Amino acid sequence: MKITVFGATGNVGNRVITEALLRGHEITAVLRNNARANEFDSSVKVVIGHADNVDEVVKWSGGQDLIISATRPPQGLESQLVDTAKALLSGLAQTKVRLLLVGGAASLTVPNSNGMLVVDDTDLVPTAWRDIALACLAQHKLCQENESVDWSYISPPAVIVPGERTGIFRTGSDELLVDEQGQSTISLEDFAIALLDEAEVVKHKRKRFTVAY
Repeated sequence: MKITVFGATGNVGNRVITEALLRGHEITAVLRNNARANEFDSSVKVVIGHADNVDEVVKWSGGQDLIISATRPPQGLESQLVDTAKALLSGLAQTKVRLLLVGGAASLTVPNSNGMLVVDDTDLVPTAWRDIALACLAQHKLCQENESVDWSYISPPAVIVPGERTGIFRTGSDELLVDEQGQSTISLEDFAIALLDEAEVVKHKRKRFTVAY
């Protein structure tokens, strides 16, 4: 499978590329500049581009089987997340390439809360994280409203950190997954497995899904 990854140098993007190479896929990594181009395996095609530019989305999605976008804006520029989603959806509406979009947990519902969204739970989303959570909420809404692109949206659990690659996790839909201790977490390595599983076998066409231990 030919996969283009936007946000390739980020915590998620980096693990996605590692997992994709393990599975024998052909990877194009889109970077904003050349500063970290030498971090990738020699088999990875490294190009310069921006996921928030429609023309570049069209350019780097042409001839590909799948786009995985795992971009995250710097603090203070959270609205870029929405601009990027708009550009991705606009560009891929032209090339008809499938999108697997790494989103946020903000739009998930909190278990046993009568439908409260994660974004409104101050225990899960303290004030310092609210702007990025609201941007993720808007990002998810853009996908829900789009009928032109073959998209899937993955929401992480509350905590996603470096860890082990186990391949053992649960999959859900619209509710935050928590374990028996009330924890909602997964390793970046297992999150990448979930992404590549969806890449290879589509189970959530124009739907959101979430994963956790």
